[in-house]
Amino acid sequence: MQRRSQEDRSRTTRAALERAGRTLFAERGFAGTSAEQLVSAAGVTRGALHHHYGDKRGLFLAVLEQVETEATDEIARVLAAADPDDVLAGMTAGLACLLEMCTRPEMLRIVLSDAPTVLGWPAFREFESRHALGLLTDQLQRATDAGLIPTAPVPVLAQLLLSAISEAALIVAHAADPDRARVETQQSLLLLVAGLLRQG
Repeated sequence: MQRRSQEDRSRTTRAALERAGRTLFAERGFAGTSAEQLVSAAGVTRGALHHHYGDKRGLFLAVLEQVETEATDEIARVLAAADPDDVLAGMTAGLACLLEMCTRPEMLRIVLSDAPTVLGWPAFREFESRHALGLLTDQLQRATDAGLIPTAPVPVLAQLLLSAISEAALIVAHAADPDRARVETQQSLLLLVAGLLRQG
């Protein structure tokens, strides 16, 4: 019983820190958020932060994983609901979902702005490969297998297309009129994807 109570307390503490981190990192960014602000917002001690995450960076990594996992799961659900025989329709739906997400402060600040700096480029690329890049690679592989695009190095195509999508996401996130920017960037990305598919 005592062990269960300790596990419950630990789980409650982690949840409080991650909620605080998610809010503060989205509002103020990694550099603009101090460890003292995090523990104060979570209502825990500095020792609790160090015990569970090591430091502010450790908490940021946990929050980043949480935000990106939720985003990837959301896009995966959209792709799963699309017509499995219409790869372009699936990509269209997935892009629309992703670009809408980029208007959310936590995606802009935590994932798009701070993650590459906090993780460093090699680690960020590995992180991408487990999330957005993995989904995109799967979609392009499906298109290749279906003969919709010529045989090509799918991982390279996926990385290049992801770079274009990331740039589109930043355009939407920083636009004075995000709704208009989302429409324009989606149209532009679809031109790229449709052109690629037509080559088949």
